[in-house]
Amino acid sequence: MQDQTTAGNLLRSMRANPPLVQCITNFVAMNIAANVMLAAGASPAMVHAEEEAGEFAAISGALTINIGTLSAGWLVGMLKAAQSANDAGKPWVLDPVAHYATAFRRKAIAQLLELQPAIIRGNASEIIALAGRASRGQGVDSRDAVEQAEESARQLAQKHQCVVAVTGVTDFVTDGQKARRIAGGSPFMPQVTALGCSLTCLVGAFAATTPDDPFDATVTALTVFAVAGEQAGAVADGPGSFSWRFLDALAGLTPETLDRAARISAA
Repeated sequence: MQDQTTAGNLLRSMRANPPLVQCITNFVAMNIAANVMLAAGASPAMVHAEEEAGEFAAISGALTINIGTLSAGWLVGMLKAAQSANDAGKPWVLDPVAHYATAFRRKAIAQLLELQPAIIRGNASEIIALAGRASRGQGVDSRDAVEQAEESARQLAQKHQCVVAVTGVTDFVTDGQKARRIAGGSPFMPQVTALGCSLTCLVGAFAATTPDDPFDATVTALTVFAVAGEQAGAVADGPGSFSWRFLDALAGLTPETLDRAARISAA
């Protein structure tokens, strides 16, 4: 990330002009994802119905698609929204939740990948499996380390000409050429449901802010999560108190603090 486009500067830009982000996410994630977006400074819209998803994508700054609680009707809406975002020149982010678990999910993810997401965000097991390799994932849970998914992420990024983010203890982001690792967060984060899904939505907010640079947008979103998570984790007593403290940390995070606390390294 270049000096003039630091994470802090991108956070300042995002808040100065809060982007409308269409978040097609799962039932479990809707509430926490919307709260995360609002706390960070973005404007979420949980619009997924096939009758309006495509139309809404055209007026949004970005689109995020999460297949966590997939159904036939939702898939139609997802496909229409992704195509509409492409037609309107808007970036969209794909979260391939447990895409390997069933034939329905495998077919759905293949259809969505054909529509060329700008960014893919997943856990290590999801990214390894998406690259056609054997993973140890079980349902939505990752049983693989981020480091084991780095080569798969590079291959996916090159194949689909997109940015790929693998999130875990230390996050990894690549566009197939350059790559970054982002450290931070808290051990409480995996104990709070749907924070990863919420992160996908926040990636969409930064992609809307800097649509021509999905790599820096992704690195910034992950850095915001890492820094806020670390701050909340330092004072939380457990996952319950971490959840609300994390929202407070997101809302109180300043661009200056973000740049000072960011732990981004070349990979």
